[in-house]
Amino acid sequence: MTKVLIVDDEAPIRLLCRVNLEAEGMEVIEASDGQRGVESARRELPDVILLDVMMPRLDGWGVAQQLVGDELTKKIPIIFLTARAEVRDRARGLDIGGIEYVTKPFNPLELAPLIESLLERIRRDGLDLLRGEKLAELRSLVHE
Repeated sequence: MTKVLIVDDEAPIRLLCRVNLEAEGMEVIEASDGQRGVESARRELPDVILLDVMMPRLDGWGVAQQLVGDELTKKIPIIFLTARAEVRDRARGLDIGGIEYVTKPFNPLELAPLIESLLERIRRDGLDLLRGEKLAELRSLVHE
């Protein structure tokens, strides 16, 4: 069973994600702020993290930096889930170590297939190769 950690300060977003992911047979853990997210990731070692950027206390950028810099959690794929849709925000998220960037509002029915697809690609090709591909895609968008 795929274990997903949702880190978002908005309870309705966490609920929306939880309902849709659990309907697809995934186990869901929630954290309501960045610091709790870091603690949950270290304790639970989820298969993937859905991470909001704009949160009080510790924002998503800080959470990602801590997790990617920690031997225990650095291989957990991070999907940023945020209202920040500018290219520079996407670039920052991928540069920090995220593998995907989903902007709010989003279709919650697309989350489980996205997670399954990304995890399959990571199993097949490795996390570093996927990150490289995502950065290359972003560079091509910037240069268009």
